[in-house]
This record gives sequence, structure tokens and C-alpha cells, in this order.
Amino acid sequence: QAQLVESGGGWVQPGGALTLSCTASGFFFSNFVMQWWRRAPGKERELVAQVSEFGYQTDYADFVKGRFTISRDNDKETVYLRMADLKPEDTAEYYCNRGKAWGYGGDVWGQGTQVTVSA
Repeated sequence: QAQLVESGGGWVQPGGALTLSCTASGFFFSNFVMQWWRRAPGKERELVAQVSEFGYQTDYADFVKGRFTISRDNDKETVYLRMADLKPEDTAEYYCNRGKAWGYGGDVWGQGTQVTVSA
């Protein structure tokens, strides 16, 4: 059974940094695009970043470009999201997703990890 487990969320002050991790199991990790999504209170879930199967290609939403970095370690079956220069508007539940295709979320989601940015 495919499974994703996120960790690394928490509270941070504006301008701070956090790194999220997502460890996969139950499927061939290197066969899939991996994505990070987020849902802020009262908003739709939105795609934050994605990384290709072997990590050669990445893509970011405009609102995180230059601040967030997605990467993956296929040996560890883990995808990471390094978040820097965090802003209060980055406050959200962050979800790892096994992508269906580039730019499209799939049907395997993690449980989510909360990131709160406030003074």
C-alpha cells in the first residue's frame, strides 16, 4: 500500500527557515514525480513545488520562487522542501503528494504537516 509520511513542520518567526521531509513506502519511488502542496485556512489547496523522478527538473509556484527548494533522495525514498525567508502568508498545512504527471497531483497524499509563521 502506497504511503507518504511528512515531518518537519512547526512554528517559526517571519524570515525563518524550516525543512519538511516526506518519506515514501509501498511503491517505486523513483518512478514518480513528487510534489508539495499546501492549504491555508479558508483557501484551496495549491501546488507549491515539484521535482522530477530523478531530481533533474524542479518547478515552483511564483509565490515561493527564490525562497523554497525541493529535492529528493531516491535511495532514502524521501522528498524534501527547504523553506527559507518564511512569511506569515506561508502559514498552511503542507502535504506531500505522489504526482500523477508533471503539474498534476495524484491520489496518494501524506497526512500533512502544519507550518505556522508568526512573530
